[in-house]
Amino acid sequence: MKLIAELANSEHEISLDLDEPVVIATVDGRNHELEVRELGNGDYLLIEGSRVFRCRVSGVSDTHNAFGVALRGRNYDVSVIDPKRLRSGHTSGAHHHGSAQIVSPMPGKVVRVLVAVGDSVEAGQGVIVVEAMKMQNELKSPKTGVVASINADAGATVNAGDVLVVIE
Repeated sequence: MKLIAELANSEHEISLDLDEPVVIATVDGRNHELEVRELGNGDYLLIEGSRVFRCRVSGVSDTHNAFGVALRGRNYDVSVIDPKRLRSGHTSGAHHHGSAQIVSPMPGKVVRVLVAVGDSVEAGQGVIVVEAMKMQNELKSPKTGVVASINADAGATVNAGDVLVVIE
């Protein structure tokens, strides 16, 4: 999966290979092989060879793919962008003929589907939960409407940009 991360007003190209328990992260062409251990409450240990880093992730925003990261005594505001969506002009709540498509912001695993086909939903209501890099992200409906289709079941592996739910 290739993404663009904006950090301190500069963009960085990121590629992730999420083979558990090791994550291969390529940042601006530099490879990092990391073991990621979840400590709970947004805290993680990142182990790269003999180096160990404690990391805290907070303020995850489903609509903007933005969050805060505290690492090595510094705080960072990070925004993640899927380049495929930049090229196509779509966003996680892209409207197409009156419908809204909720897409996976990154590769991961569907852990819960919170709605069923035919359910009425309100704008901002959670509809599906995707886990990526041991973080659970509740994806929300960008508009009030009715669930037209659900394209992934709990336990399914999804890729960045996959349409998970359609709201009409």
